[in-house]
Amino acid sequence: MNDKFLKPYNPQETEKRIYEFWEKSGFFNPDNLPQRHKDPFTIIMPPPNANGSLHSGHALFVALEDLMVRYKRMRGYKTLWLPGADHAGFETQVVYEKKLEKEGRSRFKMDPKELYDEIMEFTLSNKSFMEGQVRSLGASCDWSRERFTLEPEIKKIVYGTFKKLSDDKLLYRGKRIVNWCSKHQTSLSELETESIEQEDKFYYFQYGPFQIGTTRPETKFGDKYVVVHPDDERYKQYKDGQKFDLEWVNGPITATLIKDDVIDMEFGTGAMTITPWHDPVDFEIAQRHNLEYEQIIDFHGKMLPIAGQEFEGKNIKDARELIIKKLDEKGLLVKTDENFKHSIKICYKCNRPIEPQIKAQWFIKMQPLAQKAMEAVKNKKINFVTERHEKIFFHWLENIRDWNISRQIIWGIPIPAKICKKCNEGIVDLDNIISKCPKCNNEVEKDPDTFDTWFSSGQWPFATLNYPDGDDFKNFYPTDVMETGHDILFFWVARMIMLGIYRTNEIPFKNIYLHGMVRDAKGKKMSKSKGNVINPLDMSEKFGTDALRMSLIVGNTPGTDMNLSEDKIRAYKKFANKLWNISRFILENIDDSKEIDLQSDELNKLRKTDSELQKLQKLTLDITDDMENYRFYMASEKIYHYVWHEFADKIIEESKLKINNQKDENINEIKLILLEILQNVLKLLHPFMPFITEEIWTELPIKNKKYLIIEEWTNV
Repeated sequence: MNDKFLKPYNPQETEKRIYEFWEKSGFFNPDNLPQRHKDPFTIIMPPPNANGSLHSGHALFVALEDLMVRYKRMRGYKTLWLPGADHAGFETQVVYEKKLEKEGRSRFKMDPKELYDEIMEFTLSNKSFMEGQVRSLGASCDWSRERFTLEPEIKKIVYGTFKKLSDDKLLYRGKRIVNWCSKHQTSLSELETESIEQEDKFYYFQYGPFQIGTTRPETKFGDKYVVVHPDDERYKQYKDGQKFDLEWVNGPITATLIKDDVIDMEFGTGAMTITPWHDPVDFEIAQRHNLEYEQIIDFHGKMLPIAGQEFEGKNIKDARELIIKKLDEKGLLVKTDENFKHSIKICYKCNRPIEPQIKAQWFIKMQPLAQKAMEAVKNKKINFVTERHEKIFFHWLENIRDWNISRQIIWGIPIPAKICKKCNEGIVDLDNIISKCPKCNNEVEKDPDTFDTWFSSGQWPFATLNYPDGDDFKNFYPTDVMETGHDILFFWVARMIMLGIYRTNEIPFKNIYLHGMVRDAKGKKMSKSKGNVINPLDMSEKFGTDALRMSLIVGNTPGTDMNLSEDKIRAYKKFANKLWNISRFILENIDDSKEIDLQSDELNKLRKTDSELQKLQKLTLDITDDMENYRFYMASEKIYHYVWHEFADKIIEESKLKINNQKDENINEIKLILLEILQNVLKLLHPFMPFITEEIWTELPIKNKKYLIIEEWTNV
């Protein structure tokens, strides 16, 4: 027995050495696997943002995906787990802007190329750091195939999709409502906004013969339409399109009545004025009725000249109280509700309220793409492990809207297009050769915007595999499992399905496994401000990566949030110690100078006759079924209880008495049974606890022993 077993298991001394051992073996690369590994099994790693340290959610996806890959590799599949990193557009630029603020600099005063180059250097440095962290978590991914979303090859594929969408008339550039952040000066995706509930004053005003209500009087300067429901008896005497004169903020105006069934008759007075430039519902009403609209608030959150000299240039908050005062003085303020609760959107980074704005952007017509994605799921070409997420998926796609893919940031993939200086026409120009507008023959200029990160990352499965002619695309696409957080089902998973089918005519993956959030011990969301963040790398350093991984898997039902505590991780450190002590006892009592043949007649006979080995075989079948059906939380708990309560507490303790007695005629048989159980336990545990199992495996006196990472799964 190796002297290492004379000391307690020390993950800090073991893990780096074992990981280097695996990397040198070359078996992370499917091309180097033994001949028995034939059928492909592929997972494309959700690329972590290359702008900071890994958190508990990252540790969870590494633990889940690595156990799938290790299990399938042991089952004889040609496994490819392809790693990558995401430039993370807006997210990374915000992180870098905070760095600039600390240095007394601003991105708005920098040359765009200088800013891009600085963020690139920052990102590549963080990317390298992040990759080291992924390695420390035991990820058996093929680093030789690692990809980055800003690689020229990836960008070329993204540009190809943009051009195809244009050619197929699924792409257009138009003025529509976008989520606008006045601090970061960009439009945002729905994912980059948060809805919060807050209390505001709700004001009722007299608007000619109508009473209207609003929390935002600062938008009302351009209001010249009042909208009611066609069936509202209170307003049946008014005709659609009827005009009337009234006194308003800055004097007399002429307003028009519009009837539209989008109006909620039960809310307020059932009448509302609309500000199409600054509200998505109002914009859609204006579109349906072909109404005029005008911008009231600029892109920095200040009042425009339409508000008059009295208010022009003032920010929204300052203008609001002054407007209320003026309307009150005119006798137009009817009443004020002081504590009106309502939901507003805020930027998820700076917490400023989103200001809806109309802006010319590139949009994708999503309905045709969504239809094919839904058909793929309905026809069971794509399987959701969690049924409720399938229902959510359908609900979202059935109500999908056109997608704004433009971002007003420097960091990202530039949109390959030109904009006409006169008519504002957008022209796709992959080769940067167009100099005149094909519509009006005037000069064009380069589109300054970048793609929404979700547009490029939505093409990740086929782009990383070198679509369309690469060997990896031919051999490993469609991929087998997309594992990621349920919070990005809409924004990433659904878009990967839509863009994957659209570009390749094949589904991008066959199965979808969505995990929940990792919360603290009390079920609270982790945040630095609350001081309840559990740093997975700190926990790994303290208790070992295997303990961390087991704590993230046991009890973690697919799609549901899980609670994590230091005590839970510590408990699995004790489990690792228990496994180490079991192994030490067995190796102490086996002649390690003589290697044992696992295919010997004696051992094969015992497998058929020994009750303990038959129990283990039954358990193995049970665990294998769990693994095949993504019940990893159940498989991990079963092997844990077997090792601790059956193997350690019962089998080992009974064997100690017999071995110490030295009078039992079957003493060699007992030792052989113990070794057989141990080697099977190590295989069952390897996907969950790879480091300690590989370390113990290297010491087993077994003939023709390979790396545990490529050993065949247990006898099933």
